This record gives sequence, structure tokens and C-alpha cells, in this order.
Amino acid sequence: MEQVPIGYAQSYVALGNGDGWWEEETDPGVRGFDQAIADPQLLGKGLGTLLVRALVEKLFSDPQATKIQTDPAPANLRAIRCYQKAGFRIVREIVTSDGPAIYMLQDRPGSGHDRR
Repeated sequence: MEQVPIGYAQSYVALGNGDGWWEEETDPGVRGFDQAIADPQLLGKGLGTLLVRALVEKLFSDPQATKIQTDPAPANLRAIRCYQKAGFRIVREIVTSDGPAIYMLQDRPGSGHDRR
């Protein structure tokens, strides 16, 4: 495969900061991420799952990271399935400043809390 950009990804420390839906989060080890595949023609080819798995691996390479969260829209079934294939579990539906979302988590492997 050519080395061409396919999308976007960012990560963050998900500690409550005063204006986020995760305000109740007090564990400084929780990380969150957002990502998107830019070209619609690249959807459905497994690239999202590869991207998410690479992000998870990178985030858990930090020994301080305890778990990773993400929050797809309830109607984005493709993203929800992608995250599940990458090891995330659905926790609950939440309301964010962008509207309803599905709160999904993945615990650090070997933590005793990881459930795949």
C-alpha cells in the first residue's frame, strides 16, 4: 500500500476539566481519542479497525494509561462495530455537547478489568 494519509486521529487525557461530558472522570490514566477516515471510498475496507488498533497500542504503550474511551454517535453503527472489533465494550448511552453518544471503553490488557 502507498504511504498516503487516509484520515485523522487525536488523543487526549480524559480527566474532567470543567466542561466535558466526562466531567465525573477522576482517573488521570484514562485516555480518549477521535478518528475519522477522510475518503468515503476507503470505508468498509478494514482500515478503521487497523487505525483504532494502532491507536490503542500506542496509547497503552504509556504505562500511565489505564483505559481508553471513545464516544461514537448511536446511529454510527459502522464505527461502533469497528470499536468492538478493536476490543471496546459499550458502557452506556450518554449526552454530549454534540448530542447523544455511545460511551465505549477498553481497559488496559492484564488489568483484571479488561473484558473482550
